[in-house]
Amino acid sequence: MSDGGPVSAGATGQRLGPLVNRLRGSRGSARRVVALVRFAALAGLVAGALLTPGFTSGPSVLALVTTMSFIGCVAVGMTFVTISGNIMAFCFGATAAATTLVFAATLGWGLLPAVIAALAFGGIVTAAQGLVIGYLRANPIIVSIATLALINGFAQTATGGQSLYLERIGPHELLKGKIAGLPVEFVLFLAVVAIGQFLLSFTRFGRNVYMIGSSPRAAEAAGVHTVRTVVGTYLWAGLFVAVPGVMLAARYNSANMEYGSGYDYDAIAGVLVGGTPIHGGEGSVLRTLAGVVIIATVQVLVILLGFRQEWQYLLTGLIVLFVMLLHTVGS
Repeated sequence: MSDGGPVSAGATGQRLGPLVNRLRGSRGSARRVVALVRFAALAGLVAGALLTPGFTSGPSVLALVTTMSFIGCVAVGMTFVTISGNIMAFCFGATAAATTLVFAATLGWGLLPAVIAALAFGGIVTAAQGLVIGYLRANPIIVSIATLALINGFAQTATGGQSLYLERIGPHELLKGKIAGLPVEFVLFLAVVAIGQFLLSFTRFGRNVYMIGSSPRAAEAAGVHTVRTVVGTYLWAGLFVAVPGVMLAARYNSANMEYGSGYDYDAIAGVLVGGTPIHGGEGSVLRTLAGVVIIATVQVLVILLGFRQEWQYLLTGLIVLFVMLLHTVGS
């Protein structure tokens, strides 16, 4: 009887071994197929872009770069939130739009004070969400929806639904120029990408963000101050989201709540297409950069091919669905 246990366990292991090996082999095959499908889709997109008349022209390239810059900054902020395990935020577009109002209202103090005020506004609004989520452990989706309503309500009350206009010639004209031949918006976007990736990859704060996204309880057991990290995550996200708000106001010489319309949707698409999983704990800003390039390319192609704006939303939604299916199959 004493030998029955080991013999039975060994026999069971022998029977299960081939099954486990087959499962591992099927998963490996699925991942290879997913990788090939992703490569084929990307190659098809590149070929379609190069074969589309006018895609490589100056105006098209400028439109691509500008679209990437505005959506990309919001997507970088969304990446921080997603990696931290707080899924998504649906108020970042409204935050960017409200930032245009803050920038326009304070520009009379000078360009630098107006930029500081705009960044402070974005950081404070999102950090407050992080405090509620981190300290009270509130649902991040519900908090973001409530914040969206509050931002729109306050903006409507403060402006009466009207736009704020900047002087045609003013200090904000400096933000419309170029640096080394590149639009200022794109240079700032690259700076946001560099700062975001540096924070996640080379700082203790970044490591804590990944740990909390993987397992909040394990992070607390390891001595991570979860509330402080979540607040910091949302603070940085708000600073990144405020950047396109400043640039939008400067570019169009006006500010209103319509400027951030659709940015949440595009930013979420960029994060998911870039491969950052929605459950958190993984991902990077560089992945999001790749996703934003793909989304912006699709949007420019839709315009060049003469489709209406509704097709942008439809195609973006199909791309996100396709990516999620690939992620499910390959996991």
